[in-house]
Amino acid sequence: MSPAIMAKEGGRQRRAGSHHHCLDVRGEAPAALELCGDGLLGGEAEALLPAAEERGPRGCRAELGSILLLLVLYVLQGIPLGLAGSVPLILQSKSASYTDQAFFSFVFWPFSLKLLWAPLVDAVYLRGFGRRKSWLVPTQYVLGLFMIYMSTQVDLLLGDGEGRGPDVVALTVAFFFFEFLAATQDIAVDGWALTMLSRENVGYASTCNSVGQTAGYFLGNVLFLALESASFCNKYLRFQPQPQGIVTLSDFLFFWGAVFLITTTLVALLKKENKELTPTKEETKGITDTYRLLFSIIKMPAVLTFCLLILTAKVGFSAADAVTGLKLVEEGVPKEHLALLAVPMVPLQIILPLIISKYTAGPQPLNTFYKAMPFRLLLGLEFAFLVWWTPKVKHEGGFPVYYYAVVLLSYALHQITLYSMYVAIMAFNAKVSDPLIGGTYMTLLNTVSNLGGNWPSTVALWLVDPLTVKECAGAQEQTCGTTVAAELCTKAGGSCVTTLDGYYVESIICVVLGFGWWFLLGPKFKKLQDEGQSSWKCKRTK
Repeated sequence: MSPAIMAKEGGRQRRAGSHHHCLDVRGEAPAALELCGDGLLGGEAEALLPAAEERGPRGCRAELGSILLLLVLYVLQGIPLGLAGSVPLILQSKSASYTDQAFFSFVFWPFSLKLLWAPLVDAVYLRGFGRRKSWLVPTQYVLGLFMIYMSTQVDLLLGDGEGRGPDVVALTVAFFFFEFLAATQDIAVDGWALTMLSRENVGYASTCNSVGQTAGYFLGNVLFLALESASFCNKYLRFQPQPQGIVTLSDFLFFWGAVFLITTTLVALLKKENKELTPTKEETKGITDTYRLLFSIIKMPAVLTFCLLILTAKVGFSAADAVTGLKLVEEGVPKEHLALLAVPMVPLQIILPLIISKYTAGPQPLNTFYKAMPFRLLLGLEFAFLVWWTPKVKHEGGFPVYYYAVVLLSYALHQITLYSMYVAIMAFNAKVSDPLIGGTYMTLLNTVSNLGGNWPSTVALWLVDPLTVKECAGAQEQTCGTTVAAELCTKAGGSCVTTLDGYYVESIICVVLGFGWWFLLGPKFKKLQDEGQSSWKCKRTK
């Protein structure tokens, strides 16, 4: 619904994708890793296995410090993700256009594209400083310094609300850089998790990953939006009303920039990488090998068909997922209330994968994807009805409790369909990935799945304004087709009135396209799970 909420789908997929490739490669025998070169993490995983055997069993308490460090690093990673998810809501409250929102949505692309530079992060490093610290330390220093710098500029970029609007281009460039650095940090931390923990405890890395990033996203998104809201703070946290919230985006950026710098300095000085786990192979050779391997995988007919289908499968959800939350803010729903809706959903988001995995664990996980798709499409129409209904229940004091109950129920139903499709895709990717190159293979499939959600959202946001029809009321011979025309209408004493909201047009078009995909391409998508294992195996040359 809101970017704060809907970004979770992409976020979950990113985390699953990146972490599966770590664990899958680690679990392979050294001989299997040798067949695929260094891969993304092959060299390090190869060194990990014998080292783990030499050390003997270790309890989690013996490595509690390392587990807590991983948790902190993943929390820090979630901060820029959460902040980026909050900016669209702030822009919407400042009446930014949907074309501007579409442009800003490119900020969420780096995590889906990190496979493009992940081999470089894995292969190039300073041996004396540490393979993972060579990237982690400078990346987090740059993140911290850039946050502090942005704390001095962000208020200017957001506009003053008195004639100067938000500088969306500058905000997009700045937050894209944040996300790029966070994605690079993610690659380094995922890799370091494999060698920081012993073989017996490496499973805790997944827990740190999930809990840490979710906590960081919560701090950077839900907590920030609540503390930034004057109405929320005045109602729940203050005795005397004030015109502003307790914190501003500038304050928040400065604080977390300082936290990044302090944490990174402590990691650089106090935490050493395990010397015995440093690979002895020449890692730079793995860069070209990995890119060549990715190209050979995607050329396979079965993989190419999967990629083309998954890149178009989520078009039907794009209006509901990308635009609905912004429309609710436009209709007067406080952005901090939308963000807080994510809190009661956390238990549901934990339980759903456990339940759904029982139905996707068999030989045909895509059946669950296919069955859930029409329900998710119909919820798109329900979201459109919710937006239409919102101004009709609004009163002077805000919105009644039953309205938020309906919104929460709608979101819960949406989460059930979303997770049904998400878990099914993850299960299918794990099922078909060639076990000898499982890390690289599964990361590639997850990357394509993420892109299948990113590009429709960007297009959906961009199309809202062109599909919207407005008329100039109160001034004859004036129109509202463009920004300039709207200004002329206002100067002539008129006002632009929406006669046809592009969101509703787009919602219907998306649902029609979604059901078209479900009827025509859905059966073809399901048939991919009937392909023999040989159709998914990559031909390797020794």
